[in-house]
Amino acid sequence: MKELIFTHDQDFDAIYPEHIQRLSRKHWTSLEIAKIAGDFLAQPGSTVLDIGSGVGKFCLLAGHLHPDTLFCGVEQRHDLMLLAEKAQQEMALQNVQFIHANITQINFKEFDHFYYYNSFYENIDQLNRIDDTIETSIDLYLYYIQYLYVMLQEKPIGTRLVTYQSLEQEIPSGYKLIGTAKGKLVKMWVKES
Repeated sequence: MKELIFTHDQDFDAIYPEHIQRLSRKHWTSLEIAKIAGDFLAQPGSTVLDIGSGVGKFCLLAGHLHPDTLFCGVEQRHDLMLLAEKAQQEMALQNVQFIHANITQINFKEFDHFYYYNSFYENIDQLNRIDDTIETSIDLYLYYIQYLYVMLQEKPIGTRLVTYQSLEQEIPSGYKLIGTAKGKLVKMWVKES
């Protein structure tokens, strides 16, 4: 396993435009959380999906640390996905890729493990939205949570999931909590049944 290439979030965030840097603390995964989640999710030859990857910070950092795991981010905002791709190219990471799509357009069978930083929450927290380029509503929040629940429920035993700042409505009962970090804001799950 490699070491982190940056020691502070501000150093890493400097690769993005200023307006994206200002969103980092609230909306993008920190170096510390990316390392914790990446260490738990990475397995040689496996593929990890970041659900709502934003500008790709989790995938880029975890991908750097774990070159034998493929990290893929799905993001519905095209401009954010383009920033993620640009950063991936600048960092020359061959094991990181990004998809411009809504989560409902993703085939979950293509992925082994999952990272979820409560990407649907802005549907119910209108004051802290990333921007106003996508539709948000409580109904969409409930729809996405239920959709993710069903997709995770269909995954095989052994599937790993890391949630960060989640309300846990998306976690099927077959997933067992096996570890926490950062005052239980980060939770590590494995599907056991």
